[in-house]
Amino acid sequence: MCTYGSGCFKWLLGQMQSMSKKRREMASFSKILSKTDVKKRLTVPIKFLKSLPSFDGGHAVKFEARDEGGEAWAFQCSVRRRGHRKPVLTRGWKAFINSKKLKTGDKVSFFKCKNRATAKTSYRVLAEKEIKIFGAIIGYAPLYPISCK
Repeated sequence: MCTYGSGCFKWLLGQMQSMSKKRREMASFSKILSKTDVKKRLTVPIKFLKSLPSFDGGHAVKFEARDEGGEAWAFQCSVRRRGHRKPVLTRGWKAFINSKKLKTGDKVSFFKCKNRATAKTSYRVLAEKEIKIFGAIIGYAPLYPISCK
């Protein structure tokens, strides 16, 4: 879990750029995108449900996550009403994918952050493009927004 103040996201990006094991343990979850993740919905690990706001007996919960540029993205996580819960991100996911021009093989990470001073919880989302040389994946590069302002 990330505790943040004014510089939390810059700190997170610095941590993400290192290839340490510690970095991977900080993410609520990271995933290499599949064809279904890109075309329809993002299947998320069941353990991510503990990081989300309460479903309050329902089958869906909305939450907001900020990207590396500070832009807010509204997502909805849904689970099946019966049987295996199988959580997926539905609403807001396709807009995020299209905006970031993500493709199969790219990577996305979600983080839960808690402000120590206010105890307020927030979420961060980091998209990374797959880097290939001669067809071999050598790593992932974080996306940085290009501002025309």
